[in-house]
Parts: sequence; structure tokens; C-alpha cells
Amino acid sequence: MGMTITEKIMAAHAGRDSVSPGENIWCSIDVLMTHDVCGPGTIGVFEEQFGKDAKVWNPEGVVIIPDHYIFTADTKAHRNIAILRDFAQRQGLRFFYDPDFIDTDADGVPAPYADYATTSYRGVCHSALPQNGHTRPGEILLGTDSHTCTHGAFGELATGIGNTDAGFVMGAGKLWLRVPESMKFVFTGEIPPYIMAKDLILHVIGEIGFDGATYCAMEFDGPAVRQLNVDERCTICNMAIEAGGKNGIIAPDDVTLGYVRDRARDDAPEFTVYTSDADANYAASHEFDAGALEPTVAQPHCPDRRALARELTDVKLDRSYIGSCTGGKTTDFLAAAHVLNGREVTIDTYIVPATTEVDADLDRLKLAGKTLREVFVEAGCTIGPASCAACLGGPVDTFGRANEPIKVISTTNRNFPGRMGHKDAGVYLASPLTAAASALTGTITDPRDFYDSDTPVGTVG
Repeated sequence: MGMTITEKIMAAHAGRDSVSPGENIWCSIDVLMTHDVCGPGTIGVFEEQFGKDAKVWNPEGVVIIPDHYIFTADTKAHRNIAILRDFAQRQGLRFFYDPDFIDTDADGVPAPYADYATTSYRGVCHSALPQNGHTRPGEILLGTDSHTCTHGAFGELATGIGNTDAGFVMGAGKLWLRVPESMKFVFTGEIPPYIMAKDLILHVIGEIGFDGATYCAMEFDGPAVRQLNVDERCTICNMAIEAGGKNGIIAPDDVTLGYVRDRARDDAPEFTVYTSDADANYAASHEFDAGALEPTVAQPHCPDRRALARELTDVKLDRSYIGSCTGGKTTDFLAAAHVLNGREVTIDTYIVPATTEVDADLDRLKLAGKTLREVFVEAGCTIGPASCAACLGGPVDTFGRANEPIKVISTTNRNFPGRMGHKDAGVYLASPLTAAASALTGTITDPRDFYDSDTPVGTVG
């Protein structure tokens, strides 16, 4: 019997020829990521178990990216970052992306790398990791954040872990992991111009439920998936956790390898490309015709409460929010700009880039002679600094946070109570196209009413 891509990666990192679902094995780890929410706790576990003077297993393999509670006056949030900064300096960590520094080149583009202990702020960890060369096929990347599964888009095993496990990895460089069963999701056909990756993954979650892939590797494949660019592939894998998945993964192809090699540091380690065997065993397989899909929305308060956008036109909205690691990438803003260009929003609309690089793209990229930033400003949107912002709620002064029980259509990934701040805020998850169209009308709106392009915005090329 053959193996899936996830099983092959785990076998290689356990020094074995093969593994089977359900086995518990020791795996060596390539990259450990933590941020300002979980980082201090992870450091506490590491120092308690290994000693205050202990060194991390690999200073090149520990990546610390403050991103959740950055632009706030909250003193506890500032204290978290101070703890991370002190630790990075004591450990000589190369990759601590410090919010106190934002380095750019002569054209205002964020500097990609730095050869000193403190590097500059980049933005949301899940978008900053690939942009700064930390995601590679065939590796194992663990992070103290459930949406670490994003990086399966690069053909690696990426998953979220808790502070206790992360503290152990920080010192030992390995972790005891159970081999997950794999589920396969194949998208055939051509992606319509009004459909984005967010629609694809919301459709999957609606089909199998929020617990339908519990502790499974969700493997995405098919000609429609191969049409997607890296931004869109990240969106799909990012939300595997919303179906209970252990990880989401897409086998590497030329699109993946081109992106990774363009972003690679000169001293980056070599990587190995794995793909699933033809006779690999899957716990379940699902096939969808991408061409038959319609713009999809997840209703409060669970990502599996699927409905079509055209079925919810009676839902009156107070806000549209376009941002986060799921919906704040360059492709997401290109999509939103196509809808908003030359029009004005009728409700409060927030634009929040995921990273400083995406923020710079708002000024670099143009649509009909205007920069994306100009499109959004002219449409009446409010643009925030690159960060997680309101996606997790956060301190009371977090940008875009809902302080009252409003209804929000959002490109974020989770709509549980409190995710926008107020516990009674109703969050409707949707693609950037749908969120932008809804911003124009003030009700949930099918983007086909405004988007008339013949080319899907997130497809390769």
C-alpha cells in the first residue's frame, strides 16, 4: 500500500521507510513559529523544563512573529512583546520580526531579510512566513496558532500546537505526533470568475461539517486547485482547521516551487518534494465541480453554516471587513478593488493588509490607472495597518474591533462569538468579492451583481 504526502513527510522526519495512520512517532521539526499571544507561555515552558540558561535546539529554526496585538495601548500586550524581544536577543535568534522596526528599501518595499538578531516587523505570521522564506516543501512546520495549517499550501506538514508542546520543541527539536488519516478533496472543472478559494473551502466545510475532518490530513487536489495562485492555495489550507483537520496540504507543483525559490534565502536548507502515491489509502474522498459552485457564505456562529450569497439578500449589514491571513493578501485586495473601483460603499468598510508587503502592494499595483489604495479610499473604505487587527477580537482599541452587537461580513476565517470583539456580533464569512459587493449595498450580495471580469482573480497568471 502506498502513502499519502502527509504520511511520507512524517516517515522521513521519523527516519522510517513508512508509517500508517494511528501510529505515534517521534518527528524531527524544521521550523517552530510563535507570536505575541502564545510566545511568552511557550518561553515559560521551555525555560521551566530546560533551564533559564538553556539554548533553543536551532536558532535558525525558531521564528517569532508578533502580529496579533501590535497597534494597541494595552500595557499587557506591550509586555508580551518585550518578553519576546528579550528572549530573541538572549538566544541570538535571527528571525524575530520586531514591531519597533519597519525597514524598507528606496522604493518603500519592506526589506525581505536581515542578518542581525532583530529583524523588522512584517505583519500576520501566516502570510509573513512564506513571504520571508520560511515555508518549504517536505518540511514540518509547527506553530502556536491553529491556522498554522495555512502552510500546507507549500507541500509541507504544517499544524498548530499548544504552548506545552511548543516549549518542548523549542528545546528538543522534535515532537511525538500521531499519524493522521488522510481525506482527499478534488476540485474538477474551471473556476468561474466570480468564485474564489474562500468559496471552495466554505463549500467543503459546509459539506462535511465543522468536525468532519477531525484530526485528519485534508489533501486538496484537482485541476481547479492547480489553477489557483499561492495566495488562494493558502486560503484553502488556512481553513482546514475549521473542519477539525490536523493539517491541510496541496502537493507542490511549478507554481509552488517558483514561489518558494523566489523567496528563498541564500543559506536556506535544501528541501524534498513529496507527492501522494496512486495507491495511497484515504479515509474518505470527495469530488466537486468548481464550475458549478456559487458565491458562498458561512452564517454565525460556525463556519459550517453554509448558505449561498444570493439566498441571504435580506440580511442587513453594519460593516464589511476585508483582511486577515485568510482575506488580507494581495490577491484578496485585487478582487475587492475590481468590485469597488468607481463605486462607493454604503456601510463602514475596513481594509486591513495581512503584511507590510501587502500594504506596499496597495501602492504598487494599479487598476484602471489608480493604485489599489486610491481605489479603496475613493470608495470610502478605511485602511488599517498590517496586522491581525479585529480578527481575534483583541484589546478594546484594536483596529476594526466591534464594540457592539453588529452584523459584519468578513473575509476572516472564524465566526465564533467574540471573534470580532463583541460576543453578540454576527460574523458572516465570505470571499473578498462577496464582502466588497455587500459593502456597496449594505446587505449580503452576490458578487455577480458587480463583478463582470472574465478571468478569475486568483488563478495562476
